[in-house]
Amino acid sequence: MPNPKRRHSRSRTGKRRAHDHLTLTNASVCSQCGASVVPHRACRSCGYYKGREVIEVDSE
Repeated sequence: MPNPKRRHSRSRTGKRRAHDHLTLTNASVCSQCGASVVPHRACRSCGYYKGREVIEVDSE
């Protein structure tokens, strides 16, 4: 297999890595309480998912 003969410059390495950054996940709104929720997860503030309660949440 071929191996590189010279090292890549910092700018060339940076150009390759320019698209490797992390992206934020889109947050949706809970239909019960209106809090922001990660998609396909139960709401942490009220415990509802798809209109029904799936986890019990302590009300403090």
